[in-house]
Amino acid sequence: QVELEESGGGLVQPGGSLTLSCKVSEFILGFYAVAWFRQVPGKEREGVSCINTGIGSKVYADSARGRFTISSDNAKNTVYLQMNSLKPEDPAEYYCARGNFCGRLSQNDMDYWGKGTLVTVSS
Repeated sequence: QVELEESGGGLVQPGGSLTLSCKVSEFILGFYAVAWFRQVPGKEREGVSCINTGIGSKVYADSARGRFTISSDNAKNTVYLQMNSLKPEDPAEYYCARGNFCGRLSQNDMDYWGKGTLVTVSS
């Protein structure tokens, strides 16, 4: 069955960096889009970034553009989210998800989800 598994979350100081990984199984990267979303308790899940793994096109939310970089290694079945210059507003549970296309980073366009990895930003 299709699975996505996030890793790489943790505690980082403001201004620091963290790289999240999304390991996928039972589907072929290159045929799908993979997106990162994040959610804090009491708020809606928001799209962060997405990559159309076949053509390499990328989408970023305004909150991520210029600080985060999404990439994929199709041979390793893994999508990454490099996060730099982390801010106090970045802590959340980060999820990766599969979709047929990135579109407008809507969770409604995604059909499979990972269980999340927690990112904490604190000094």
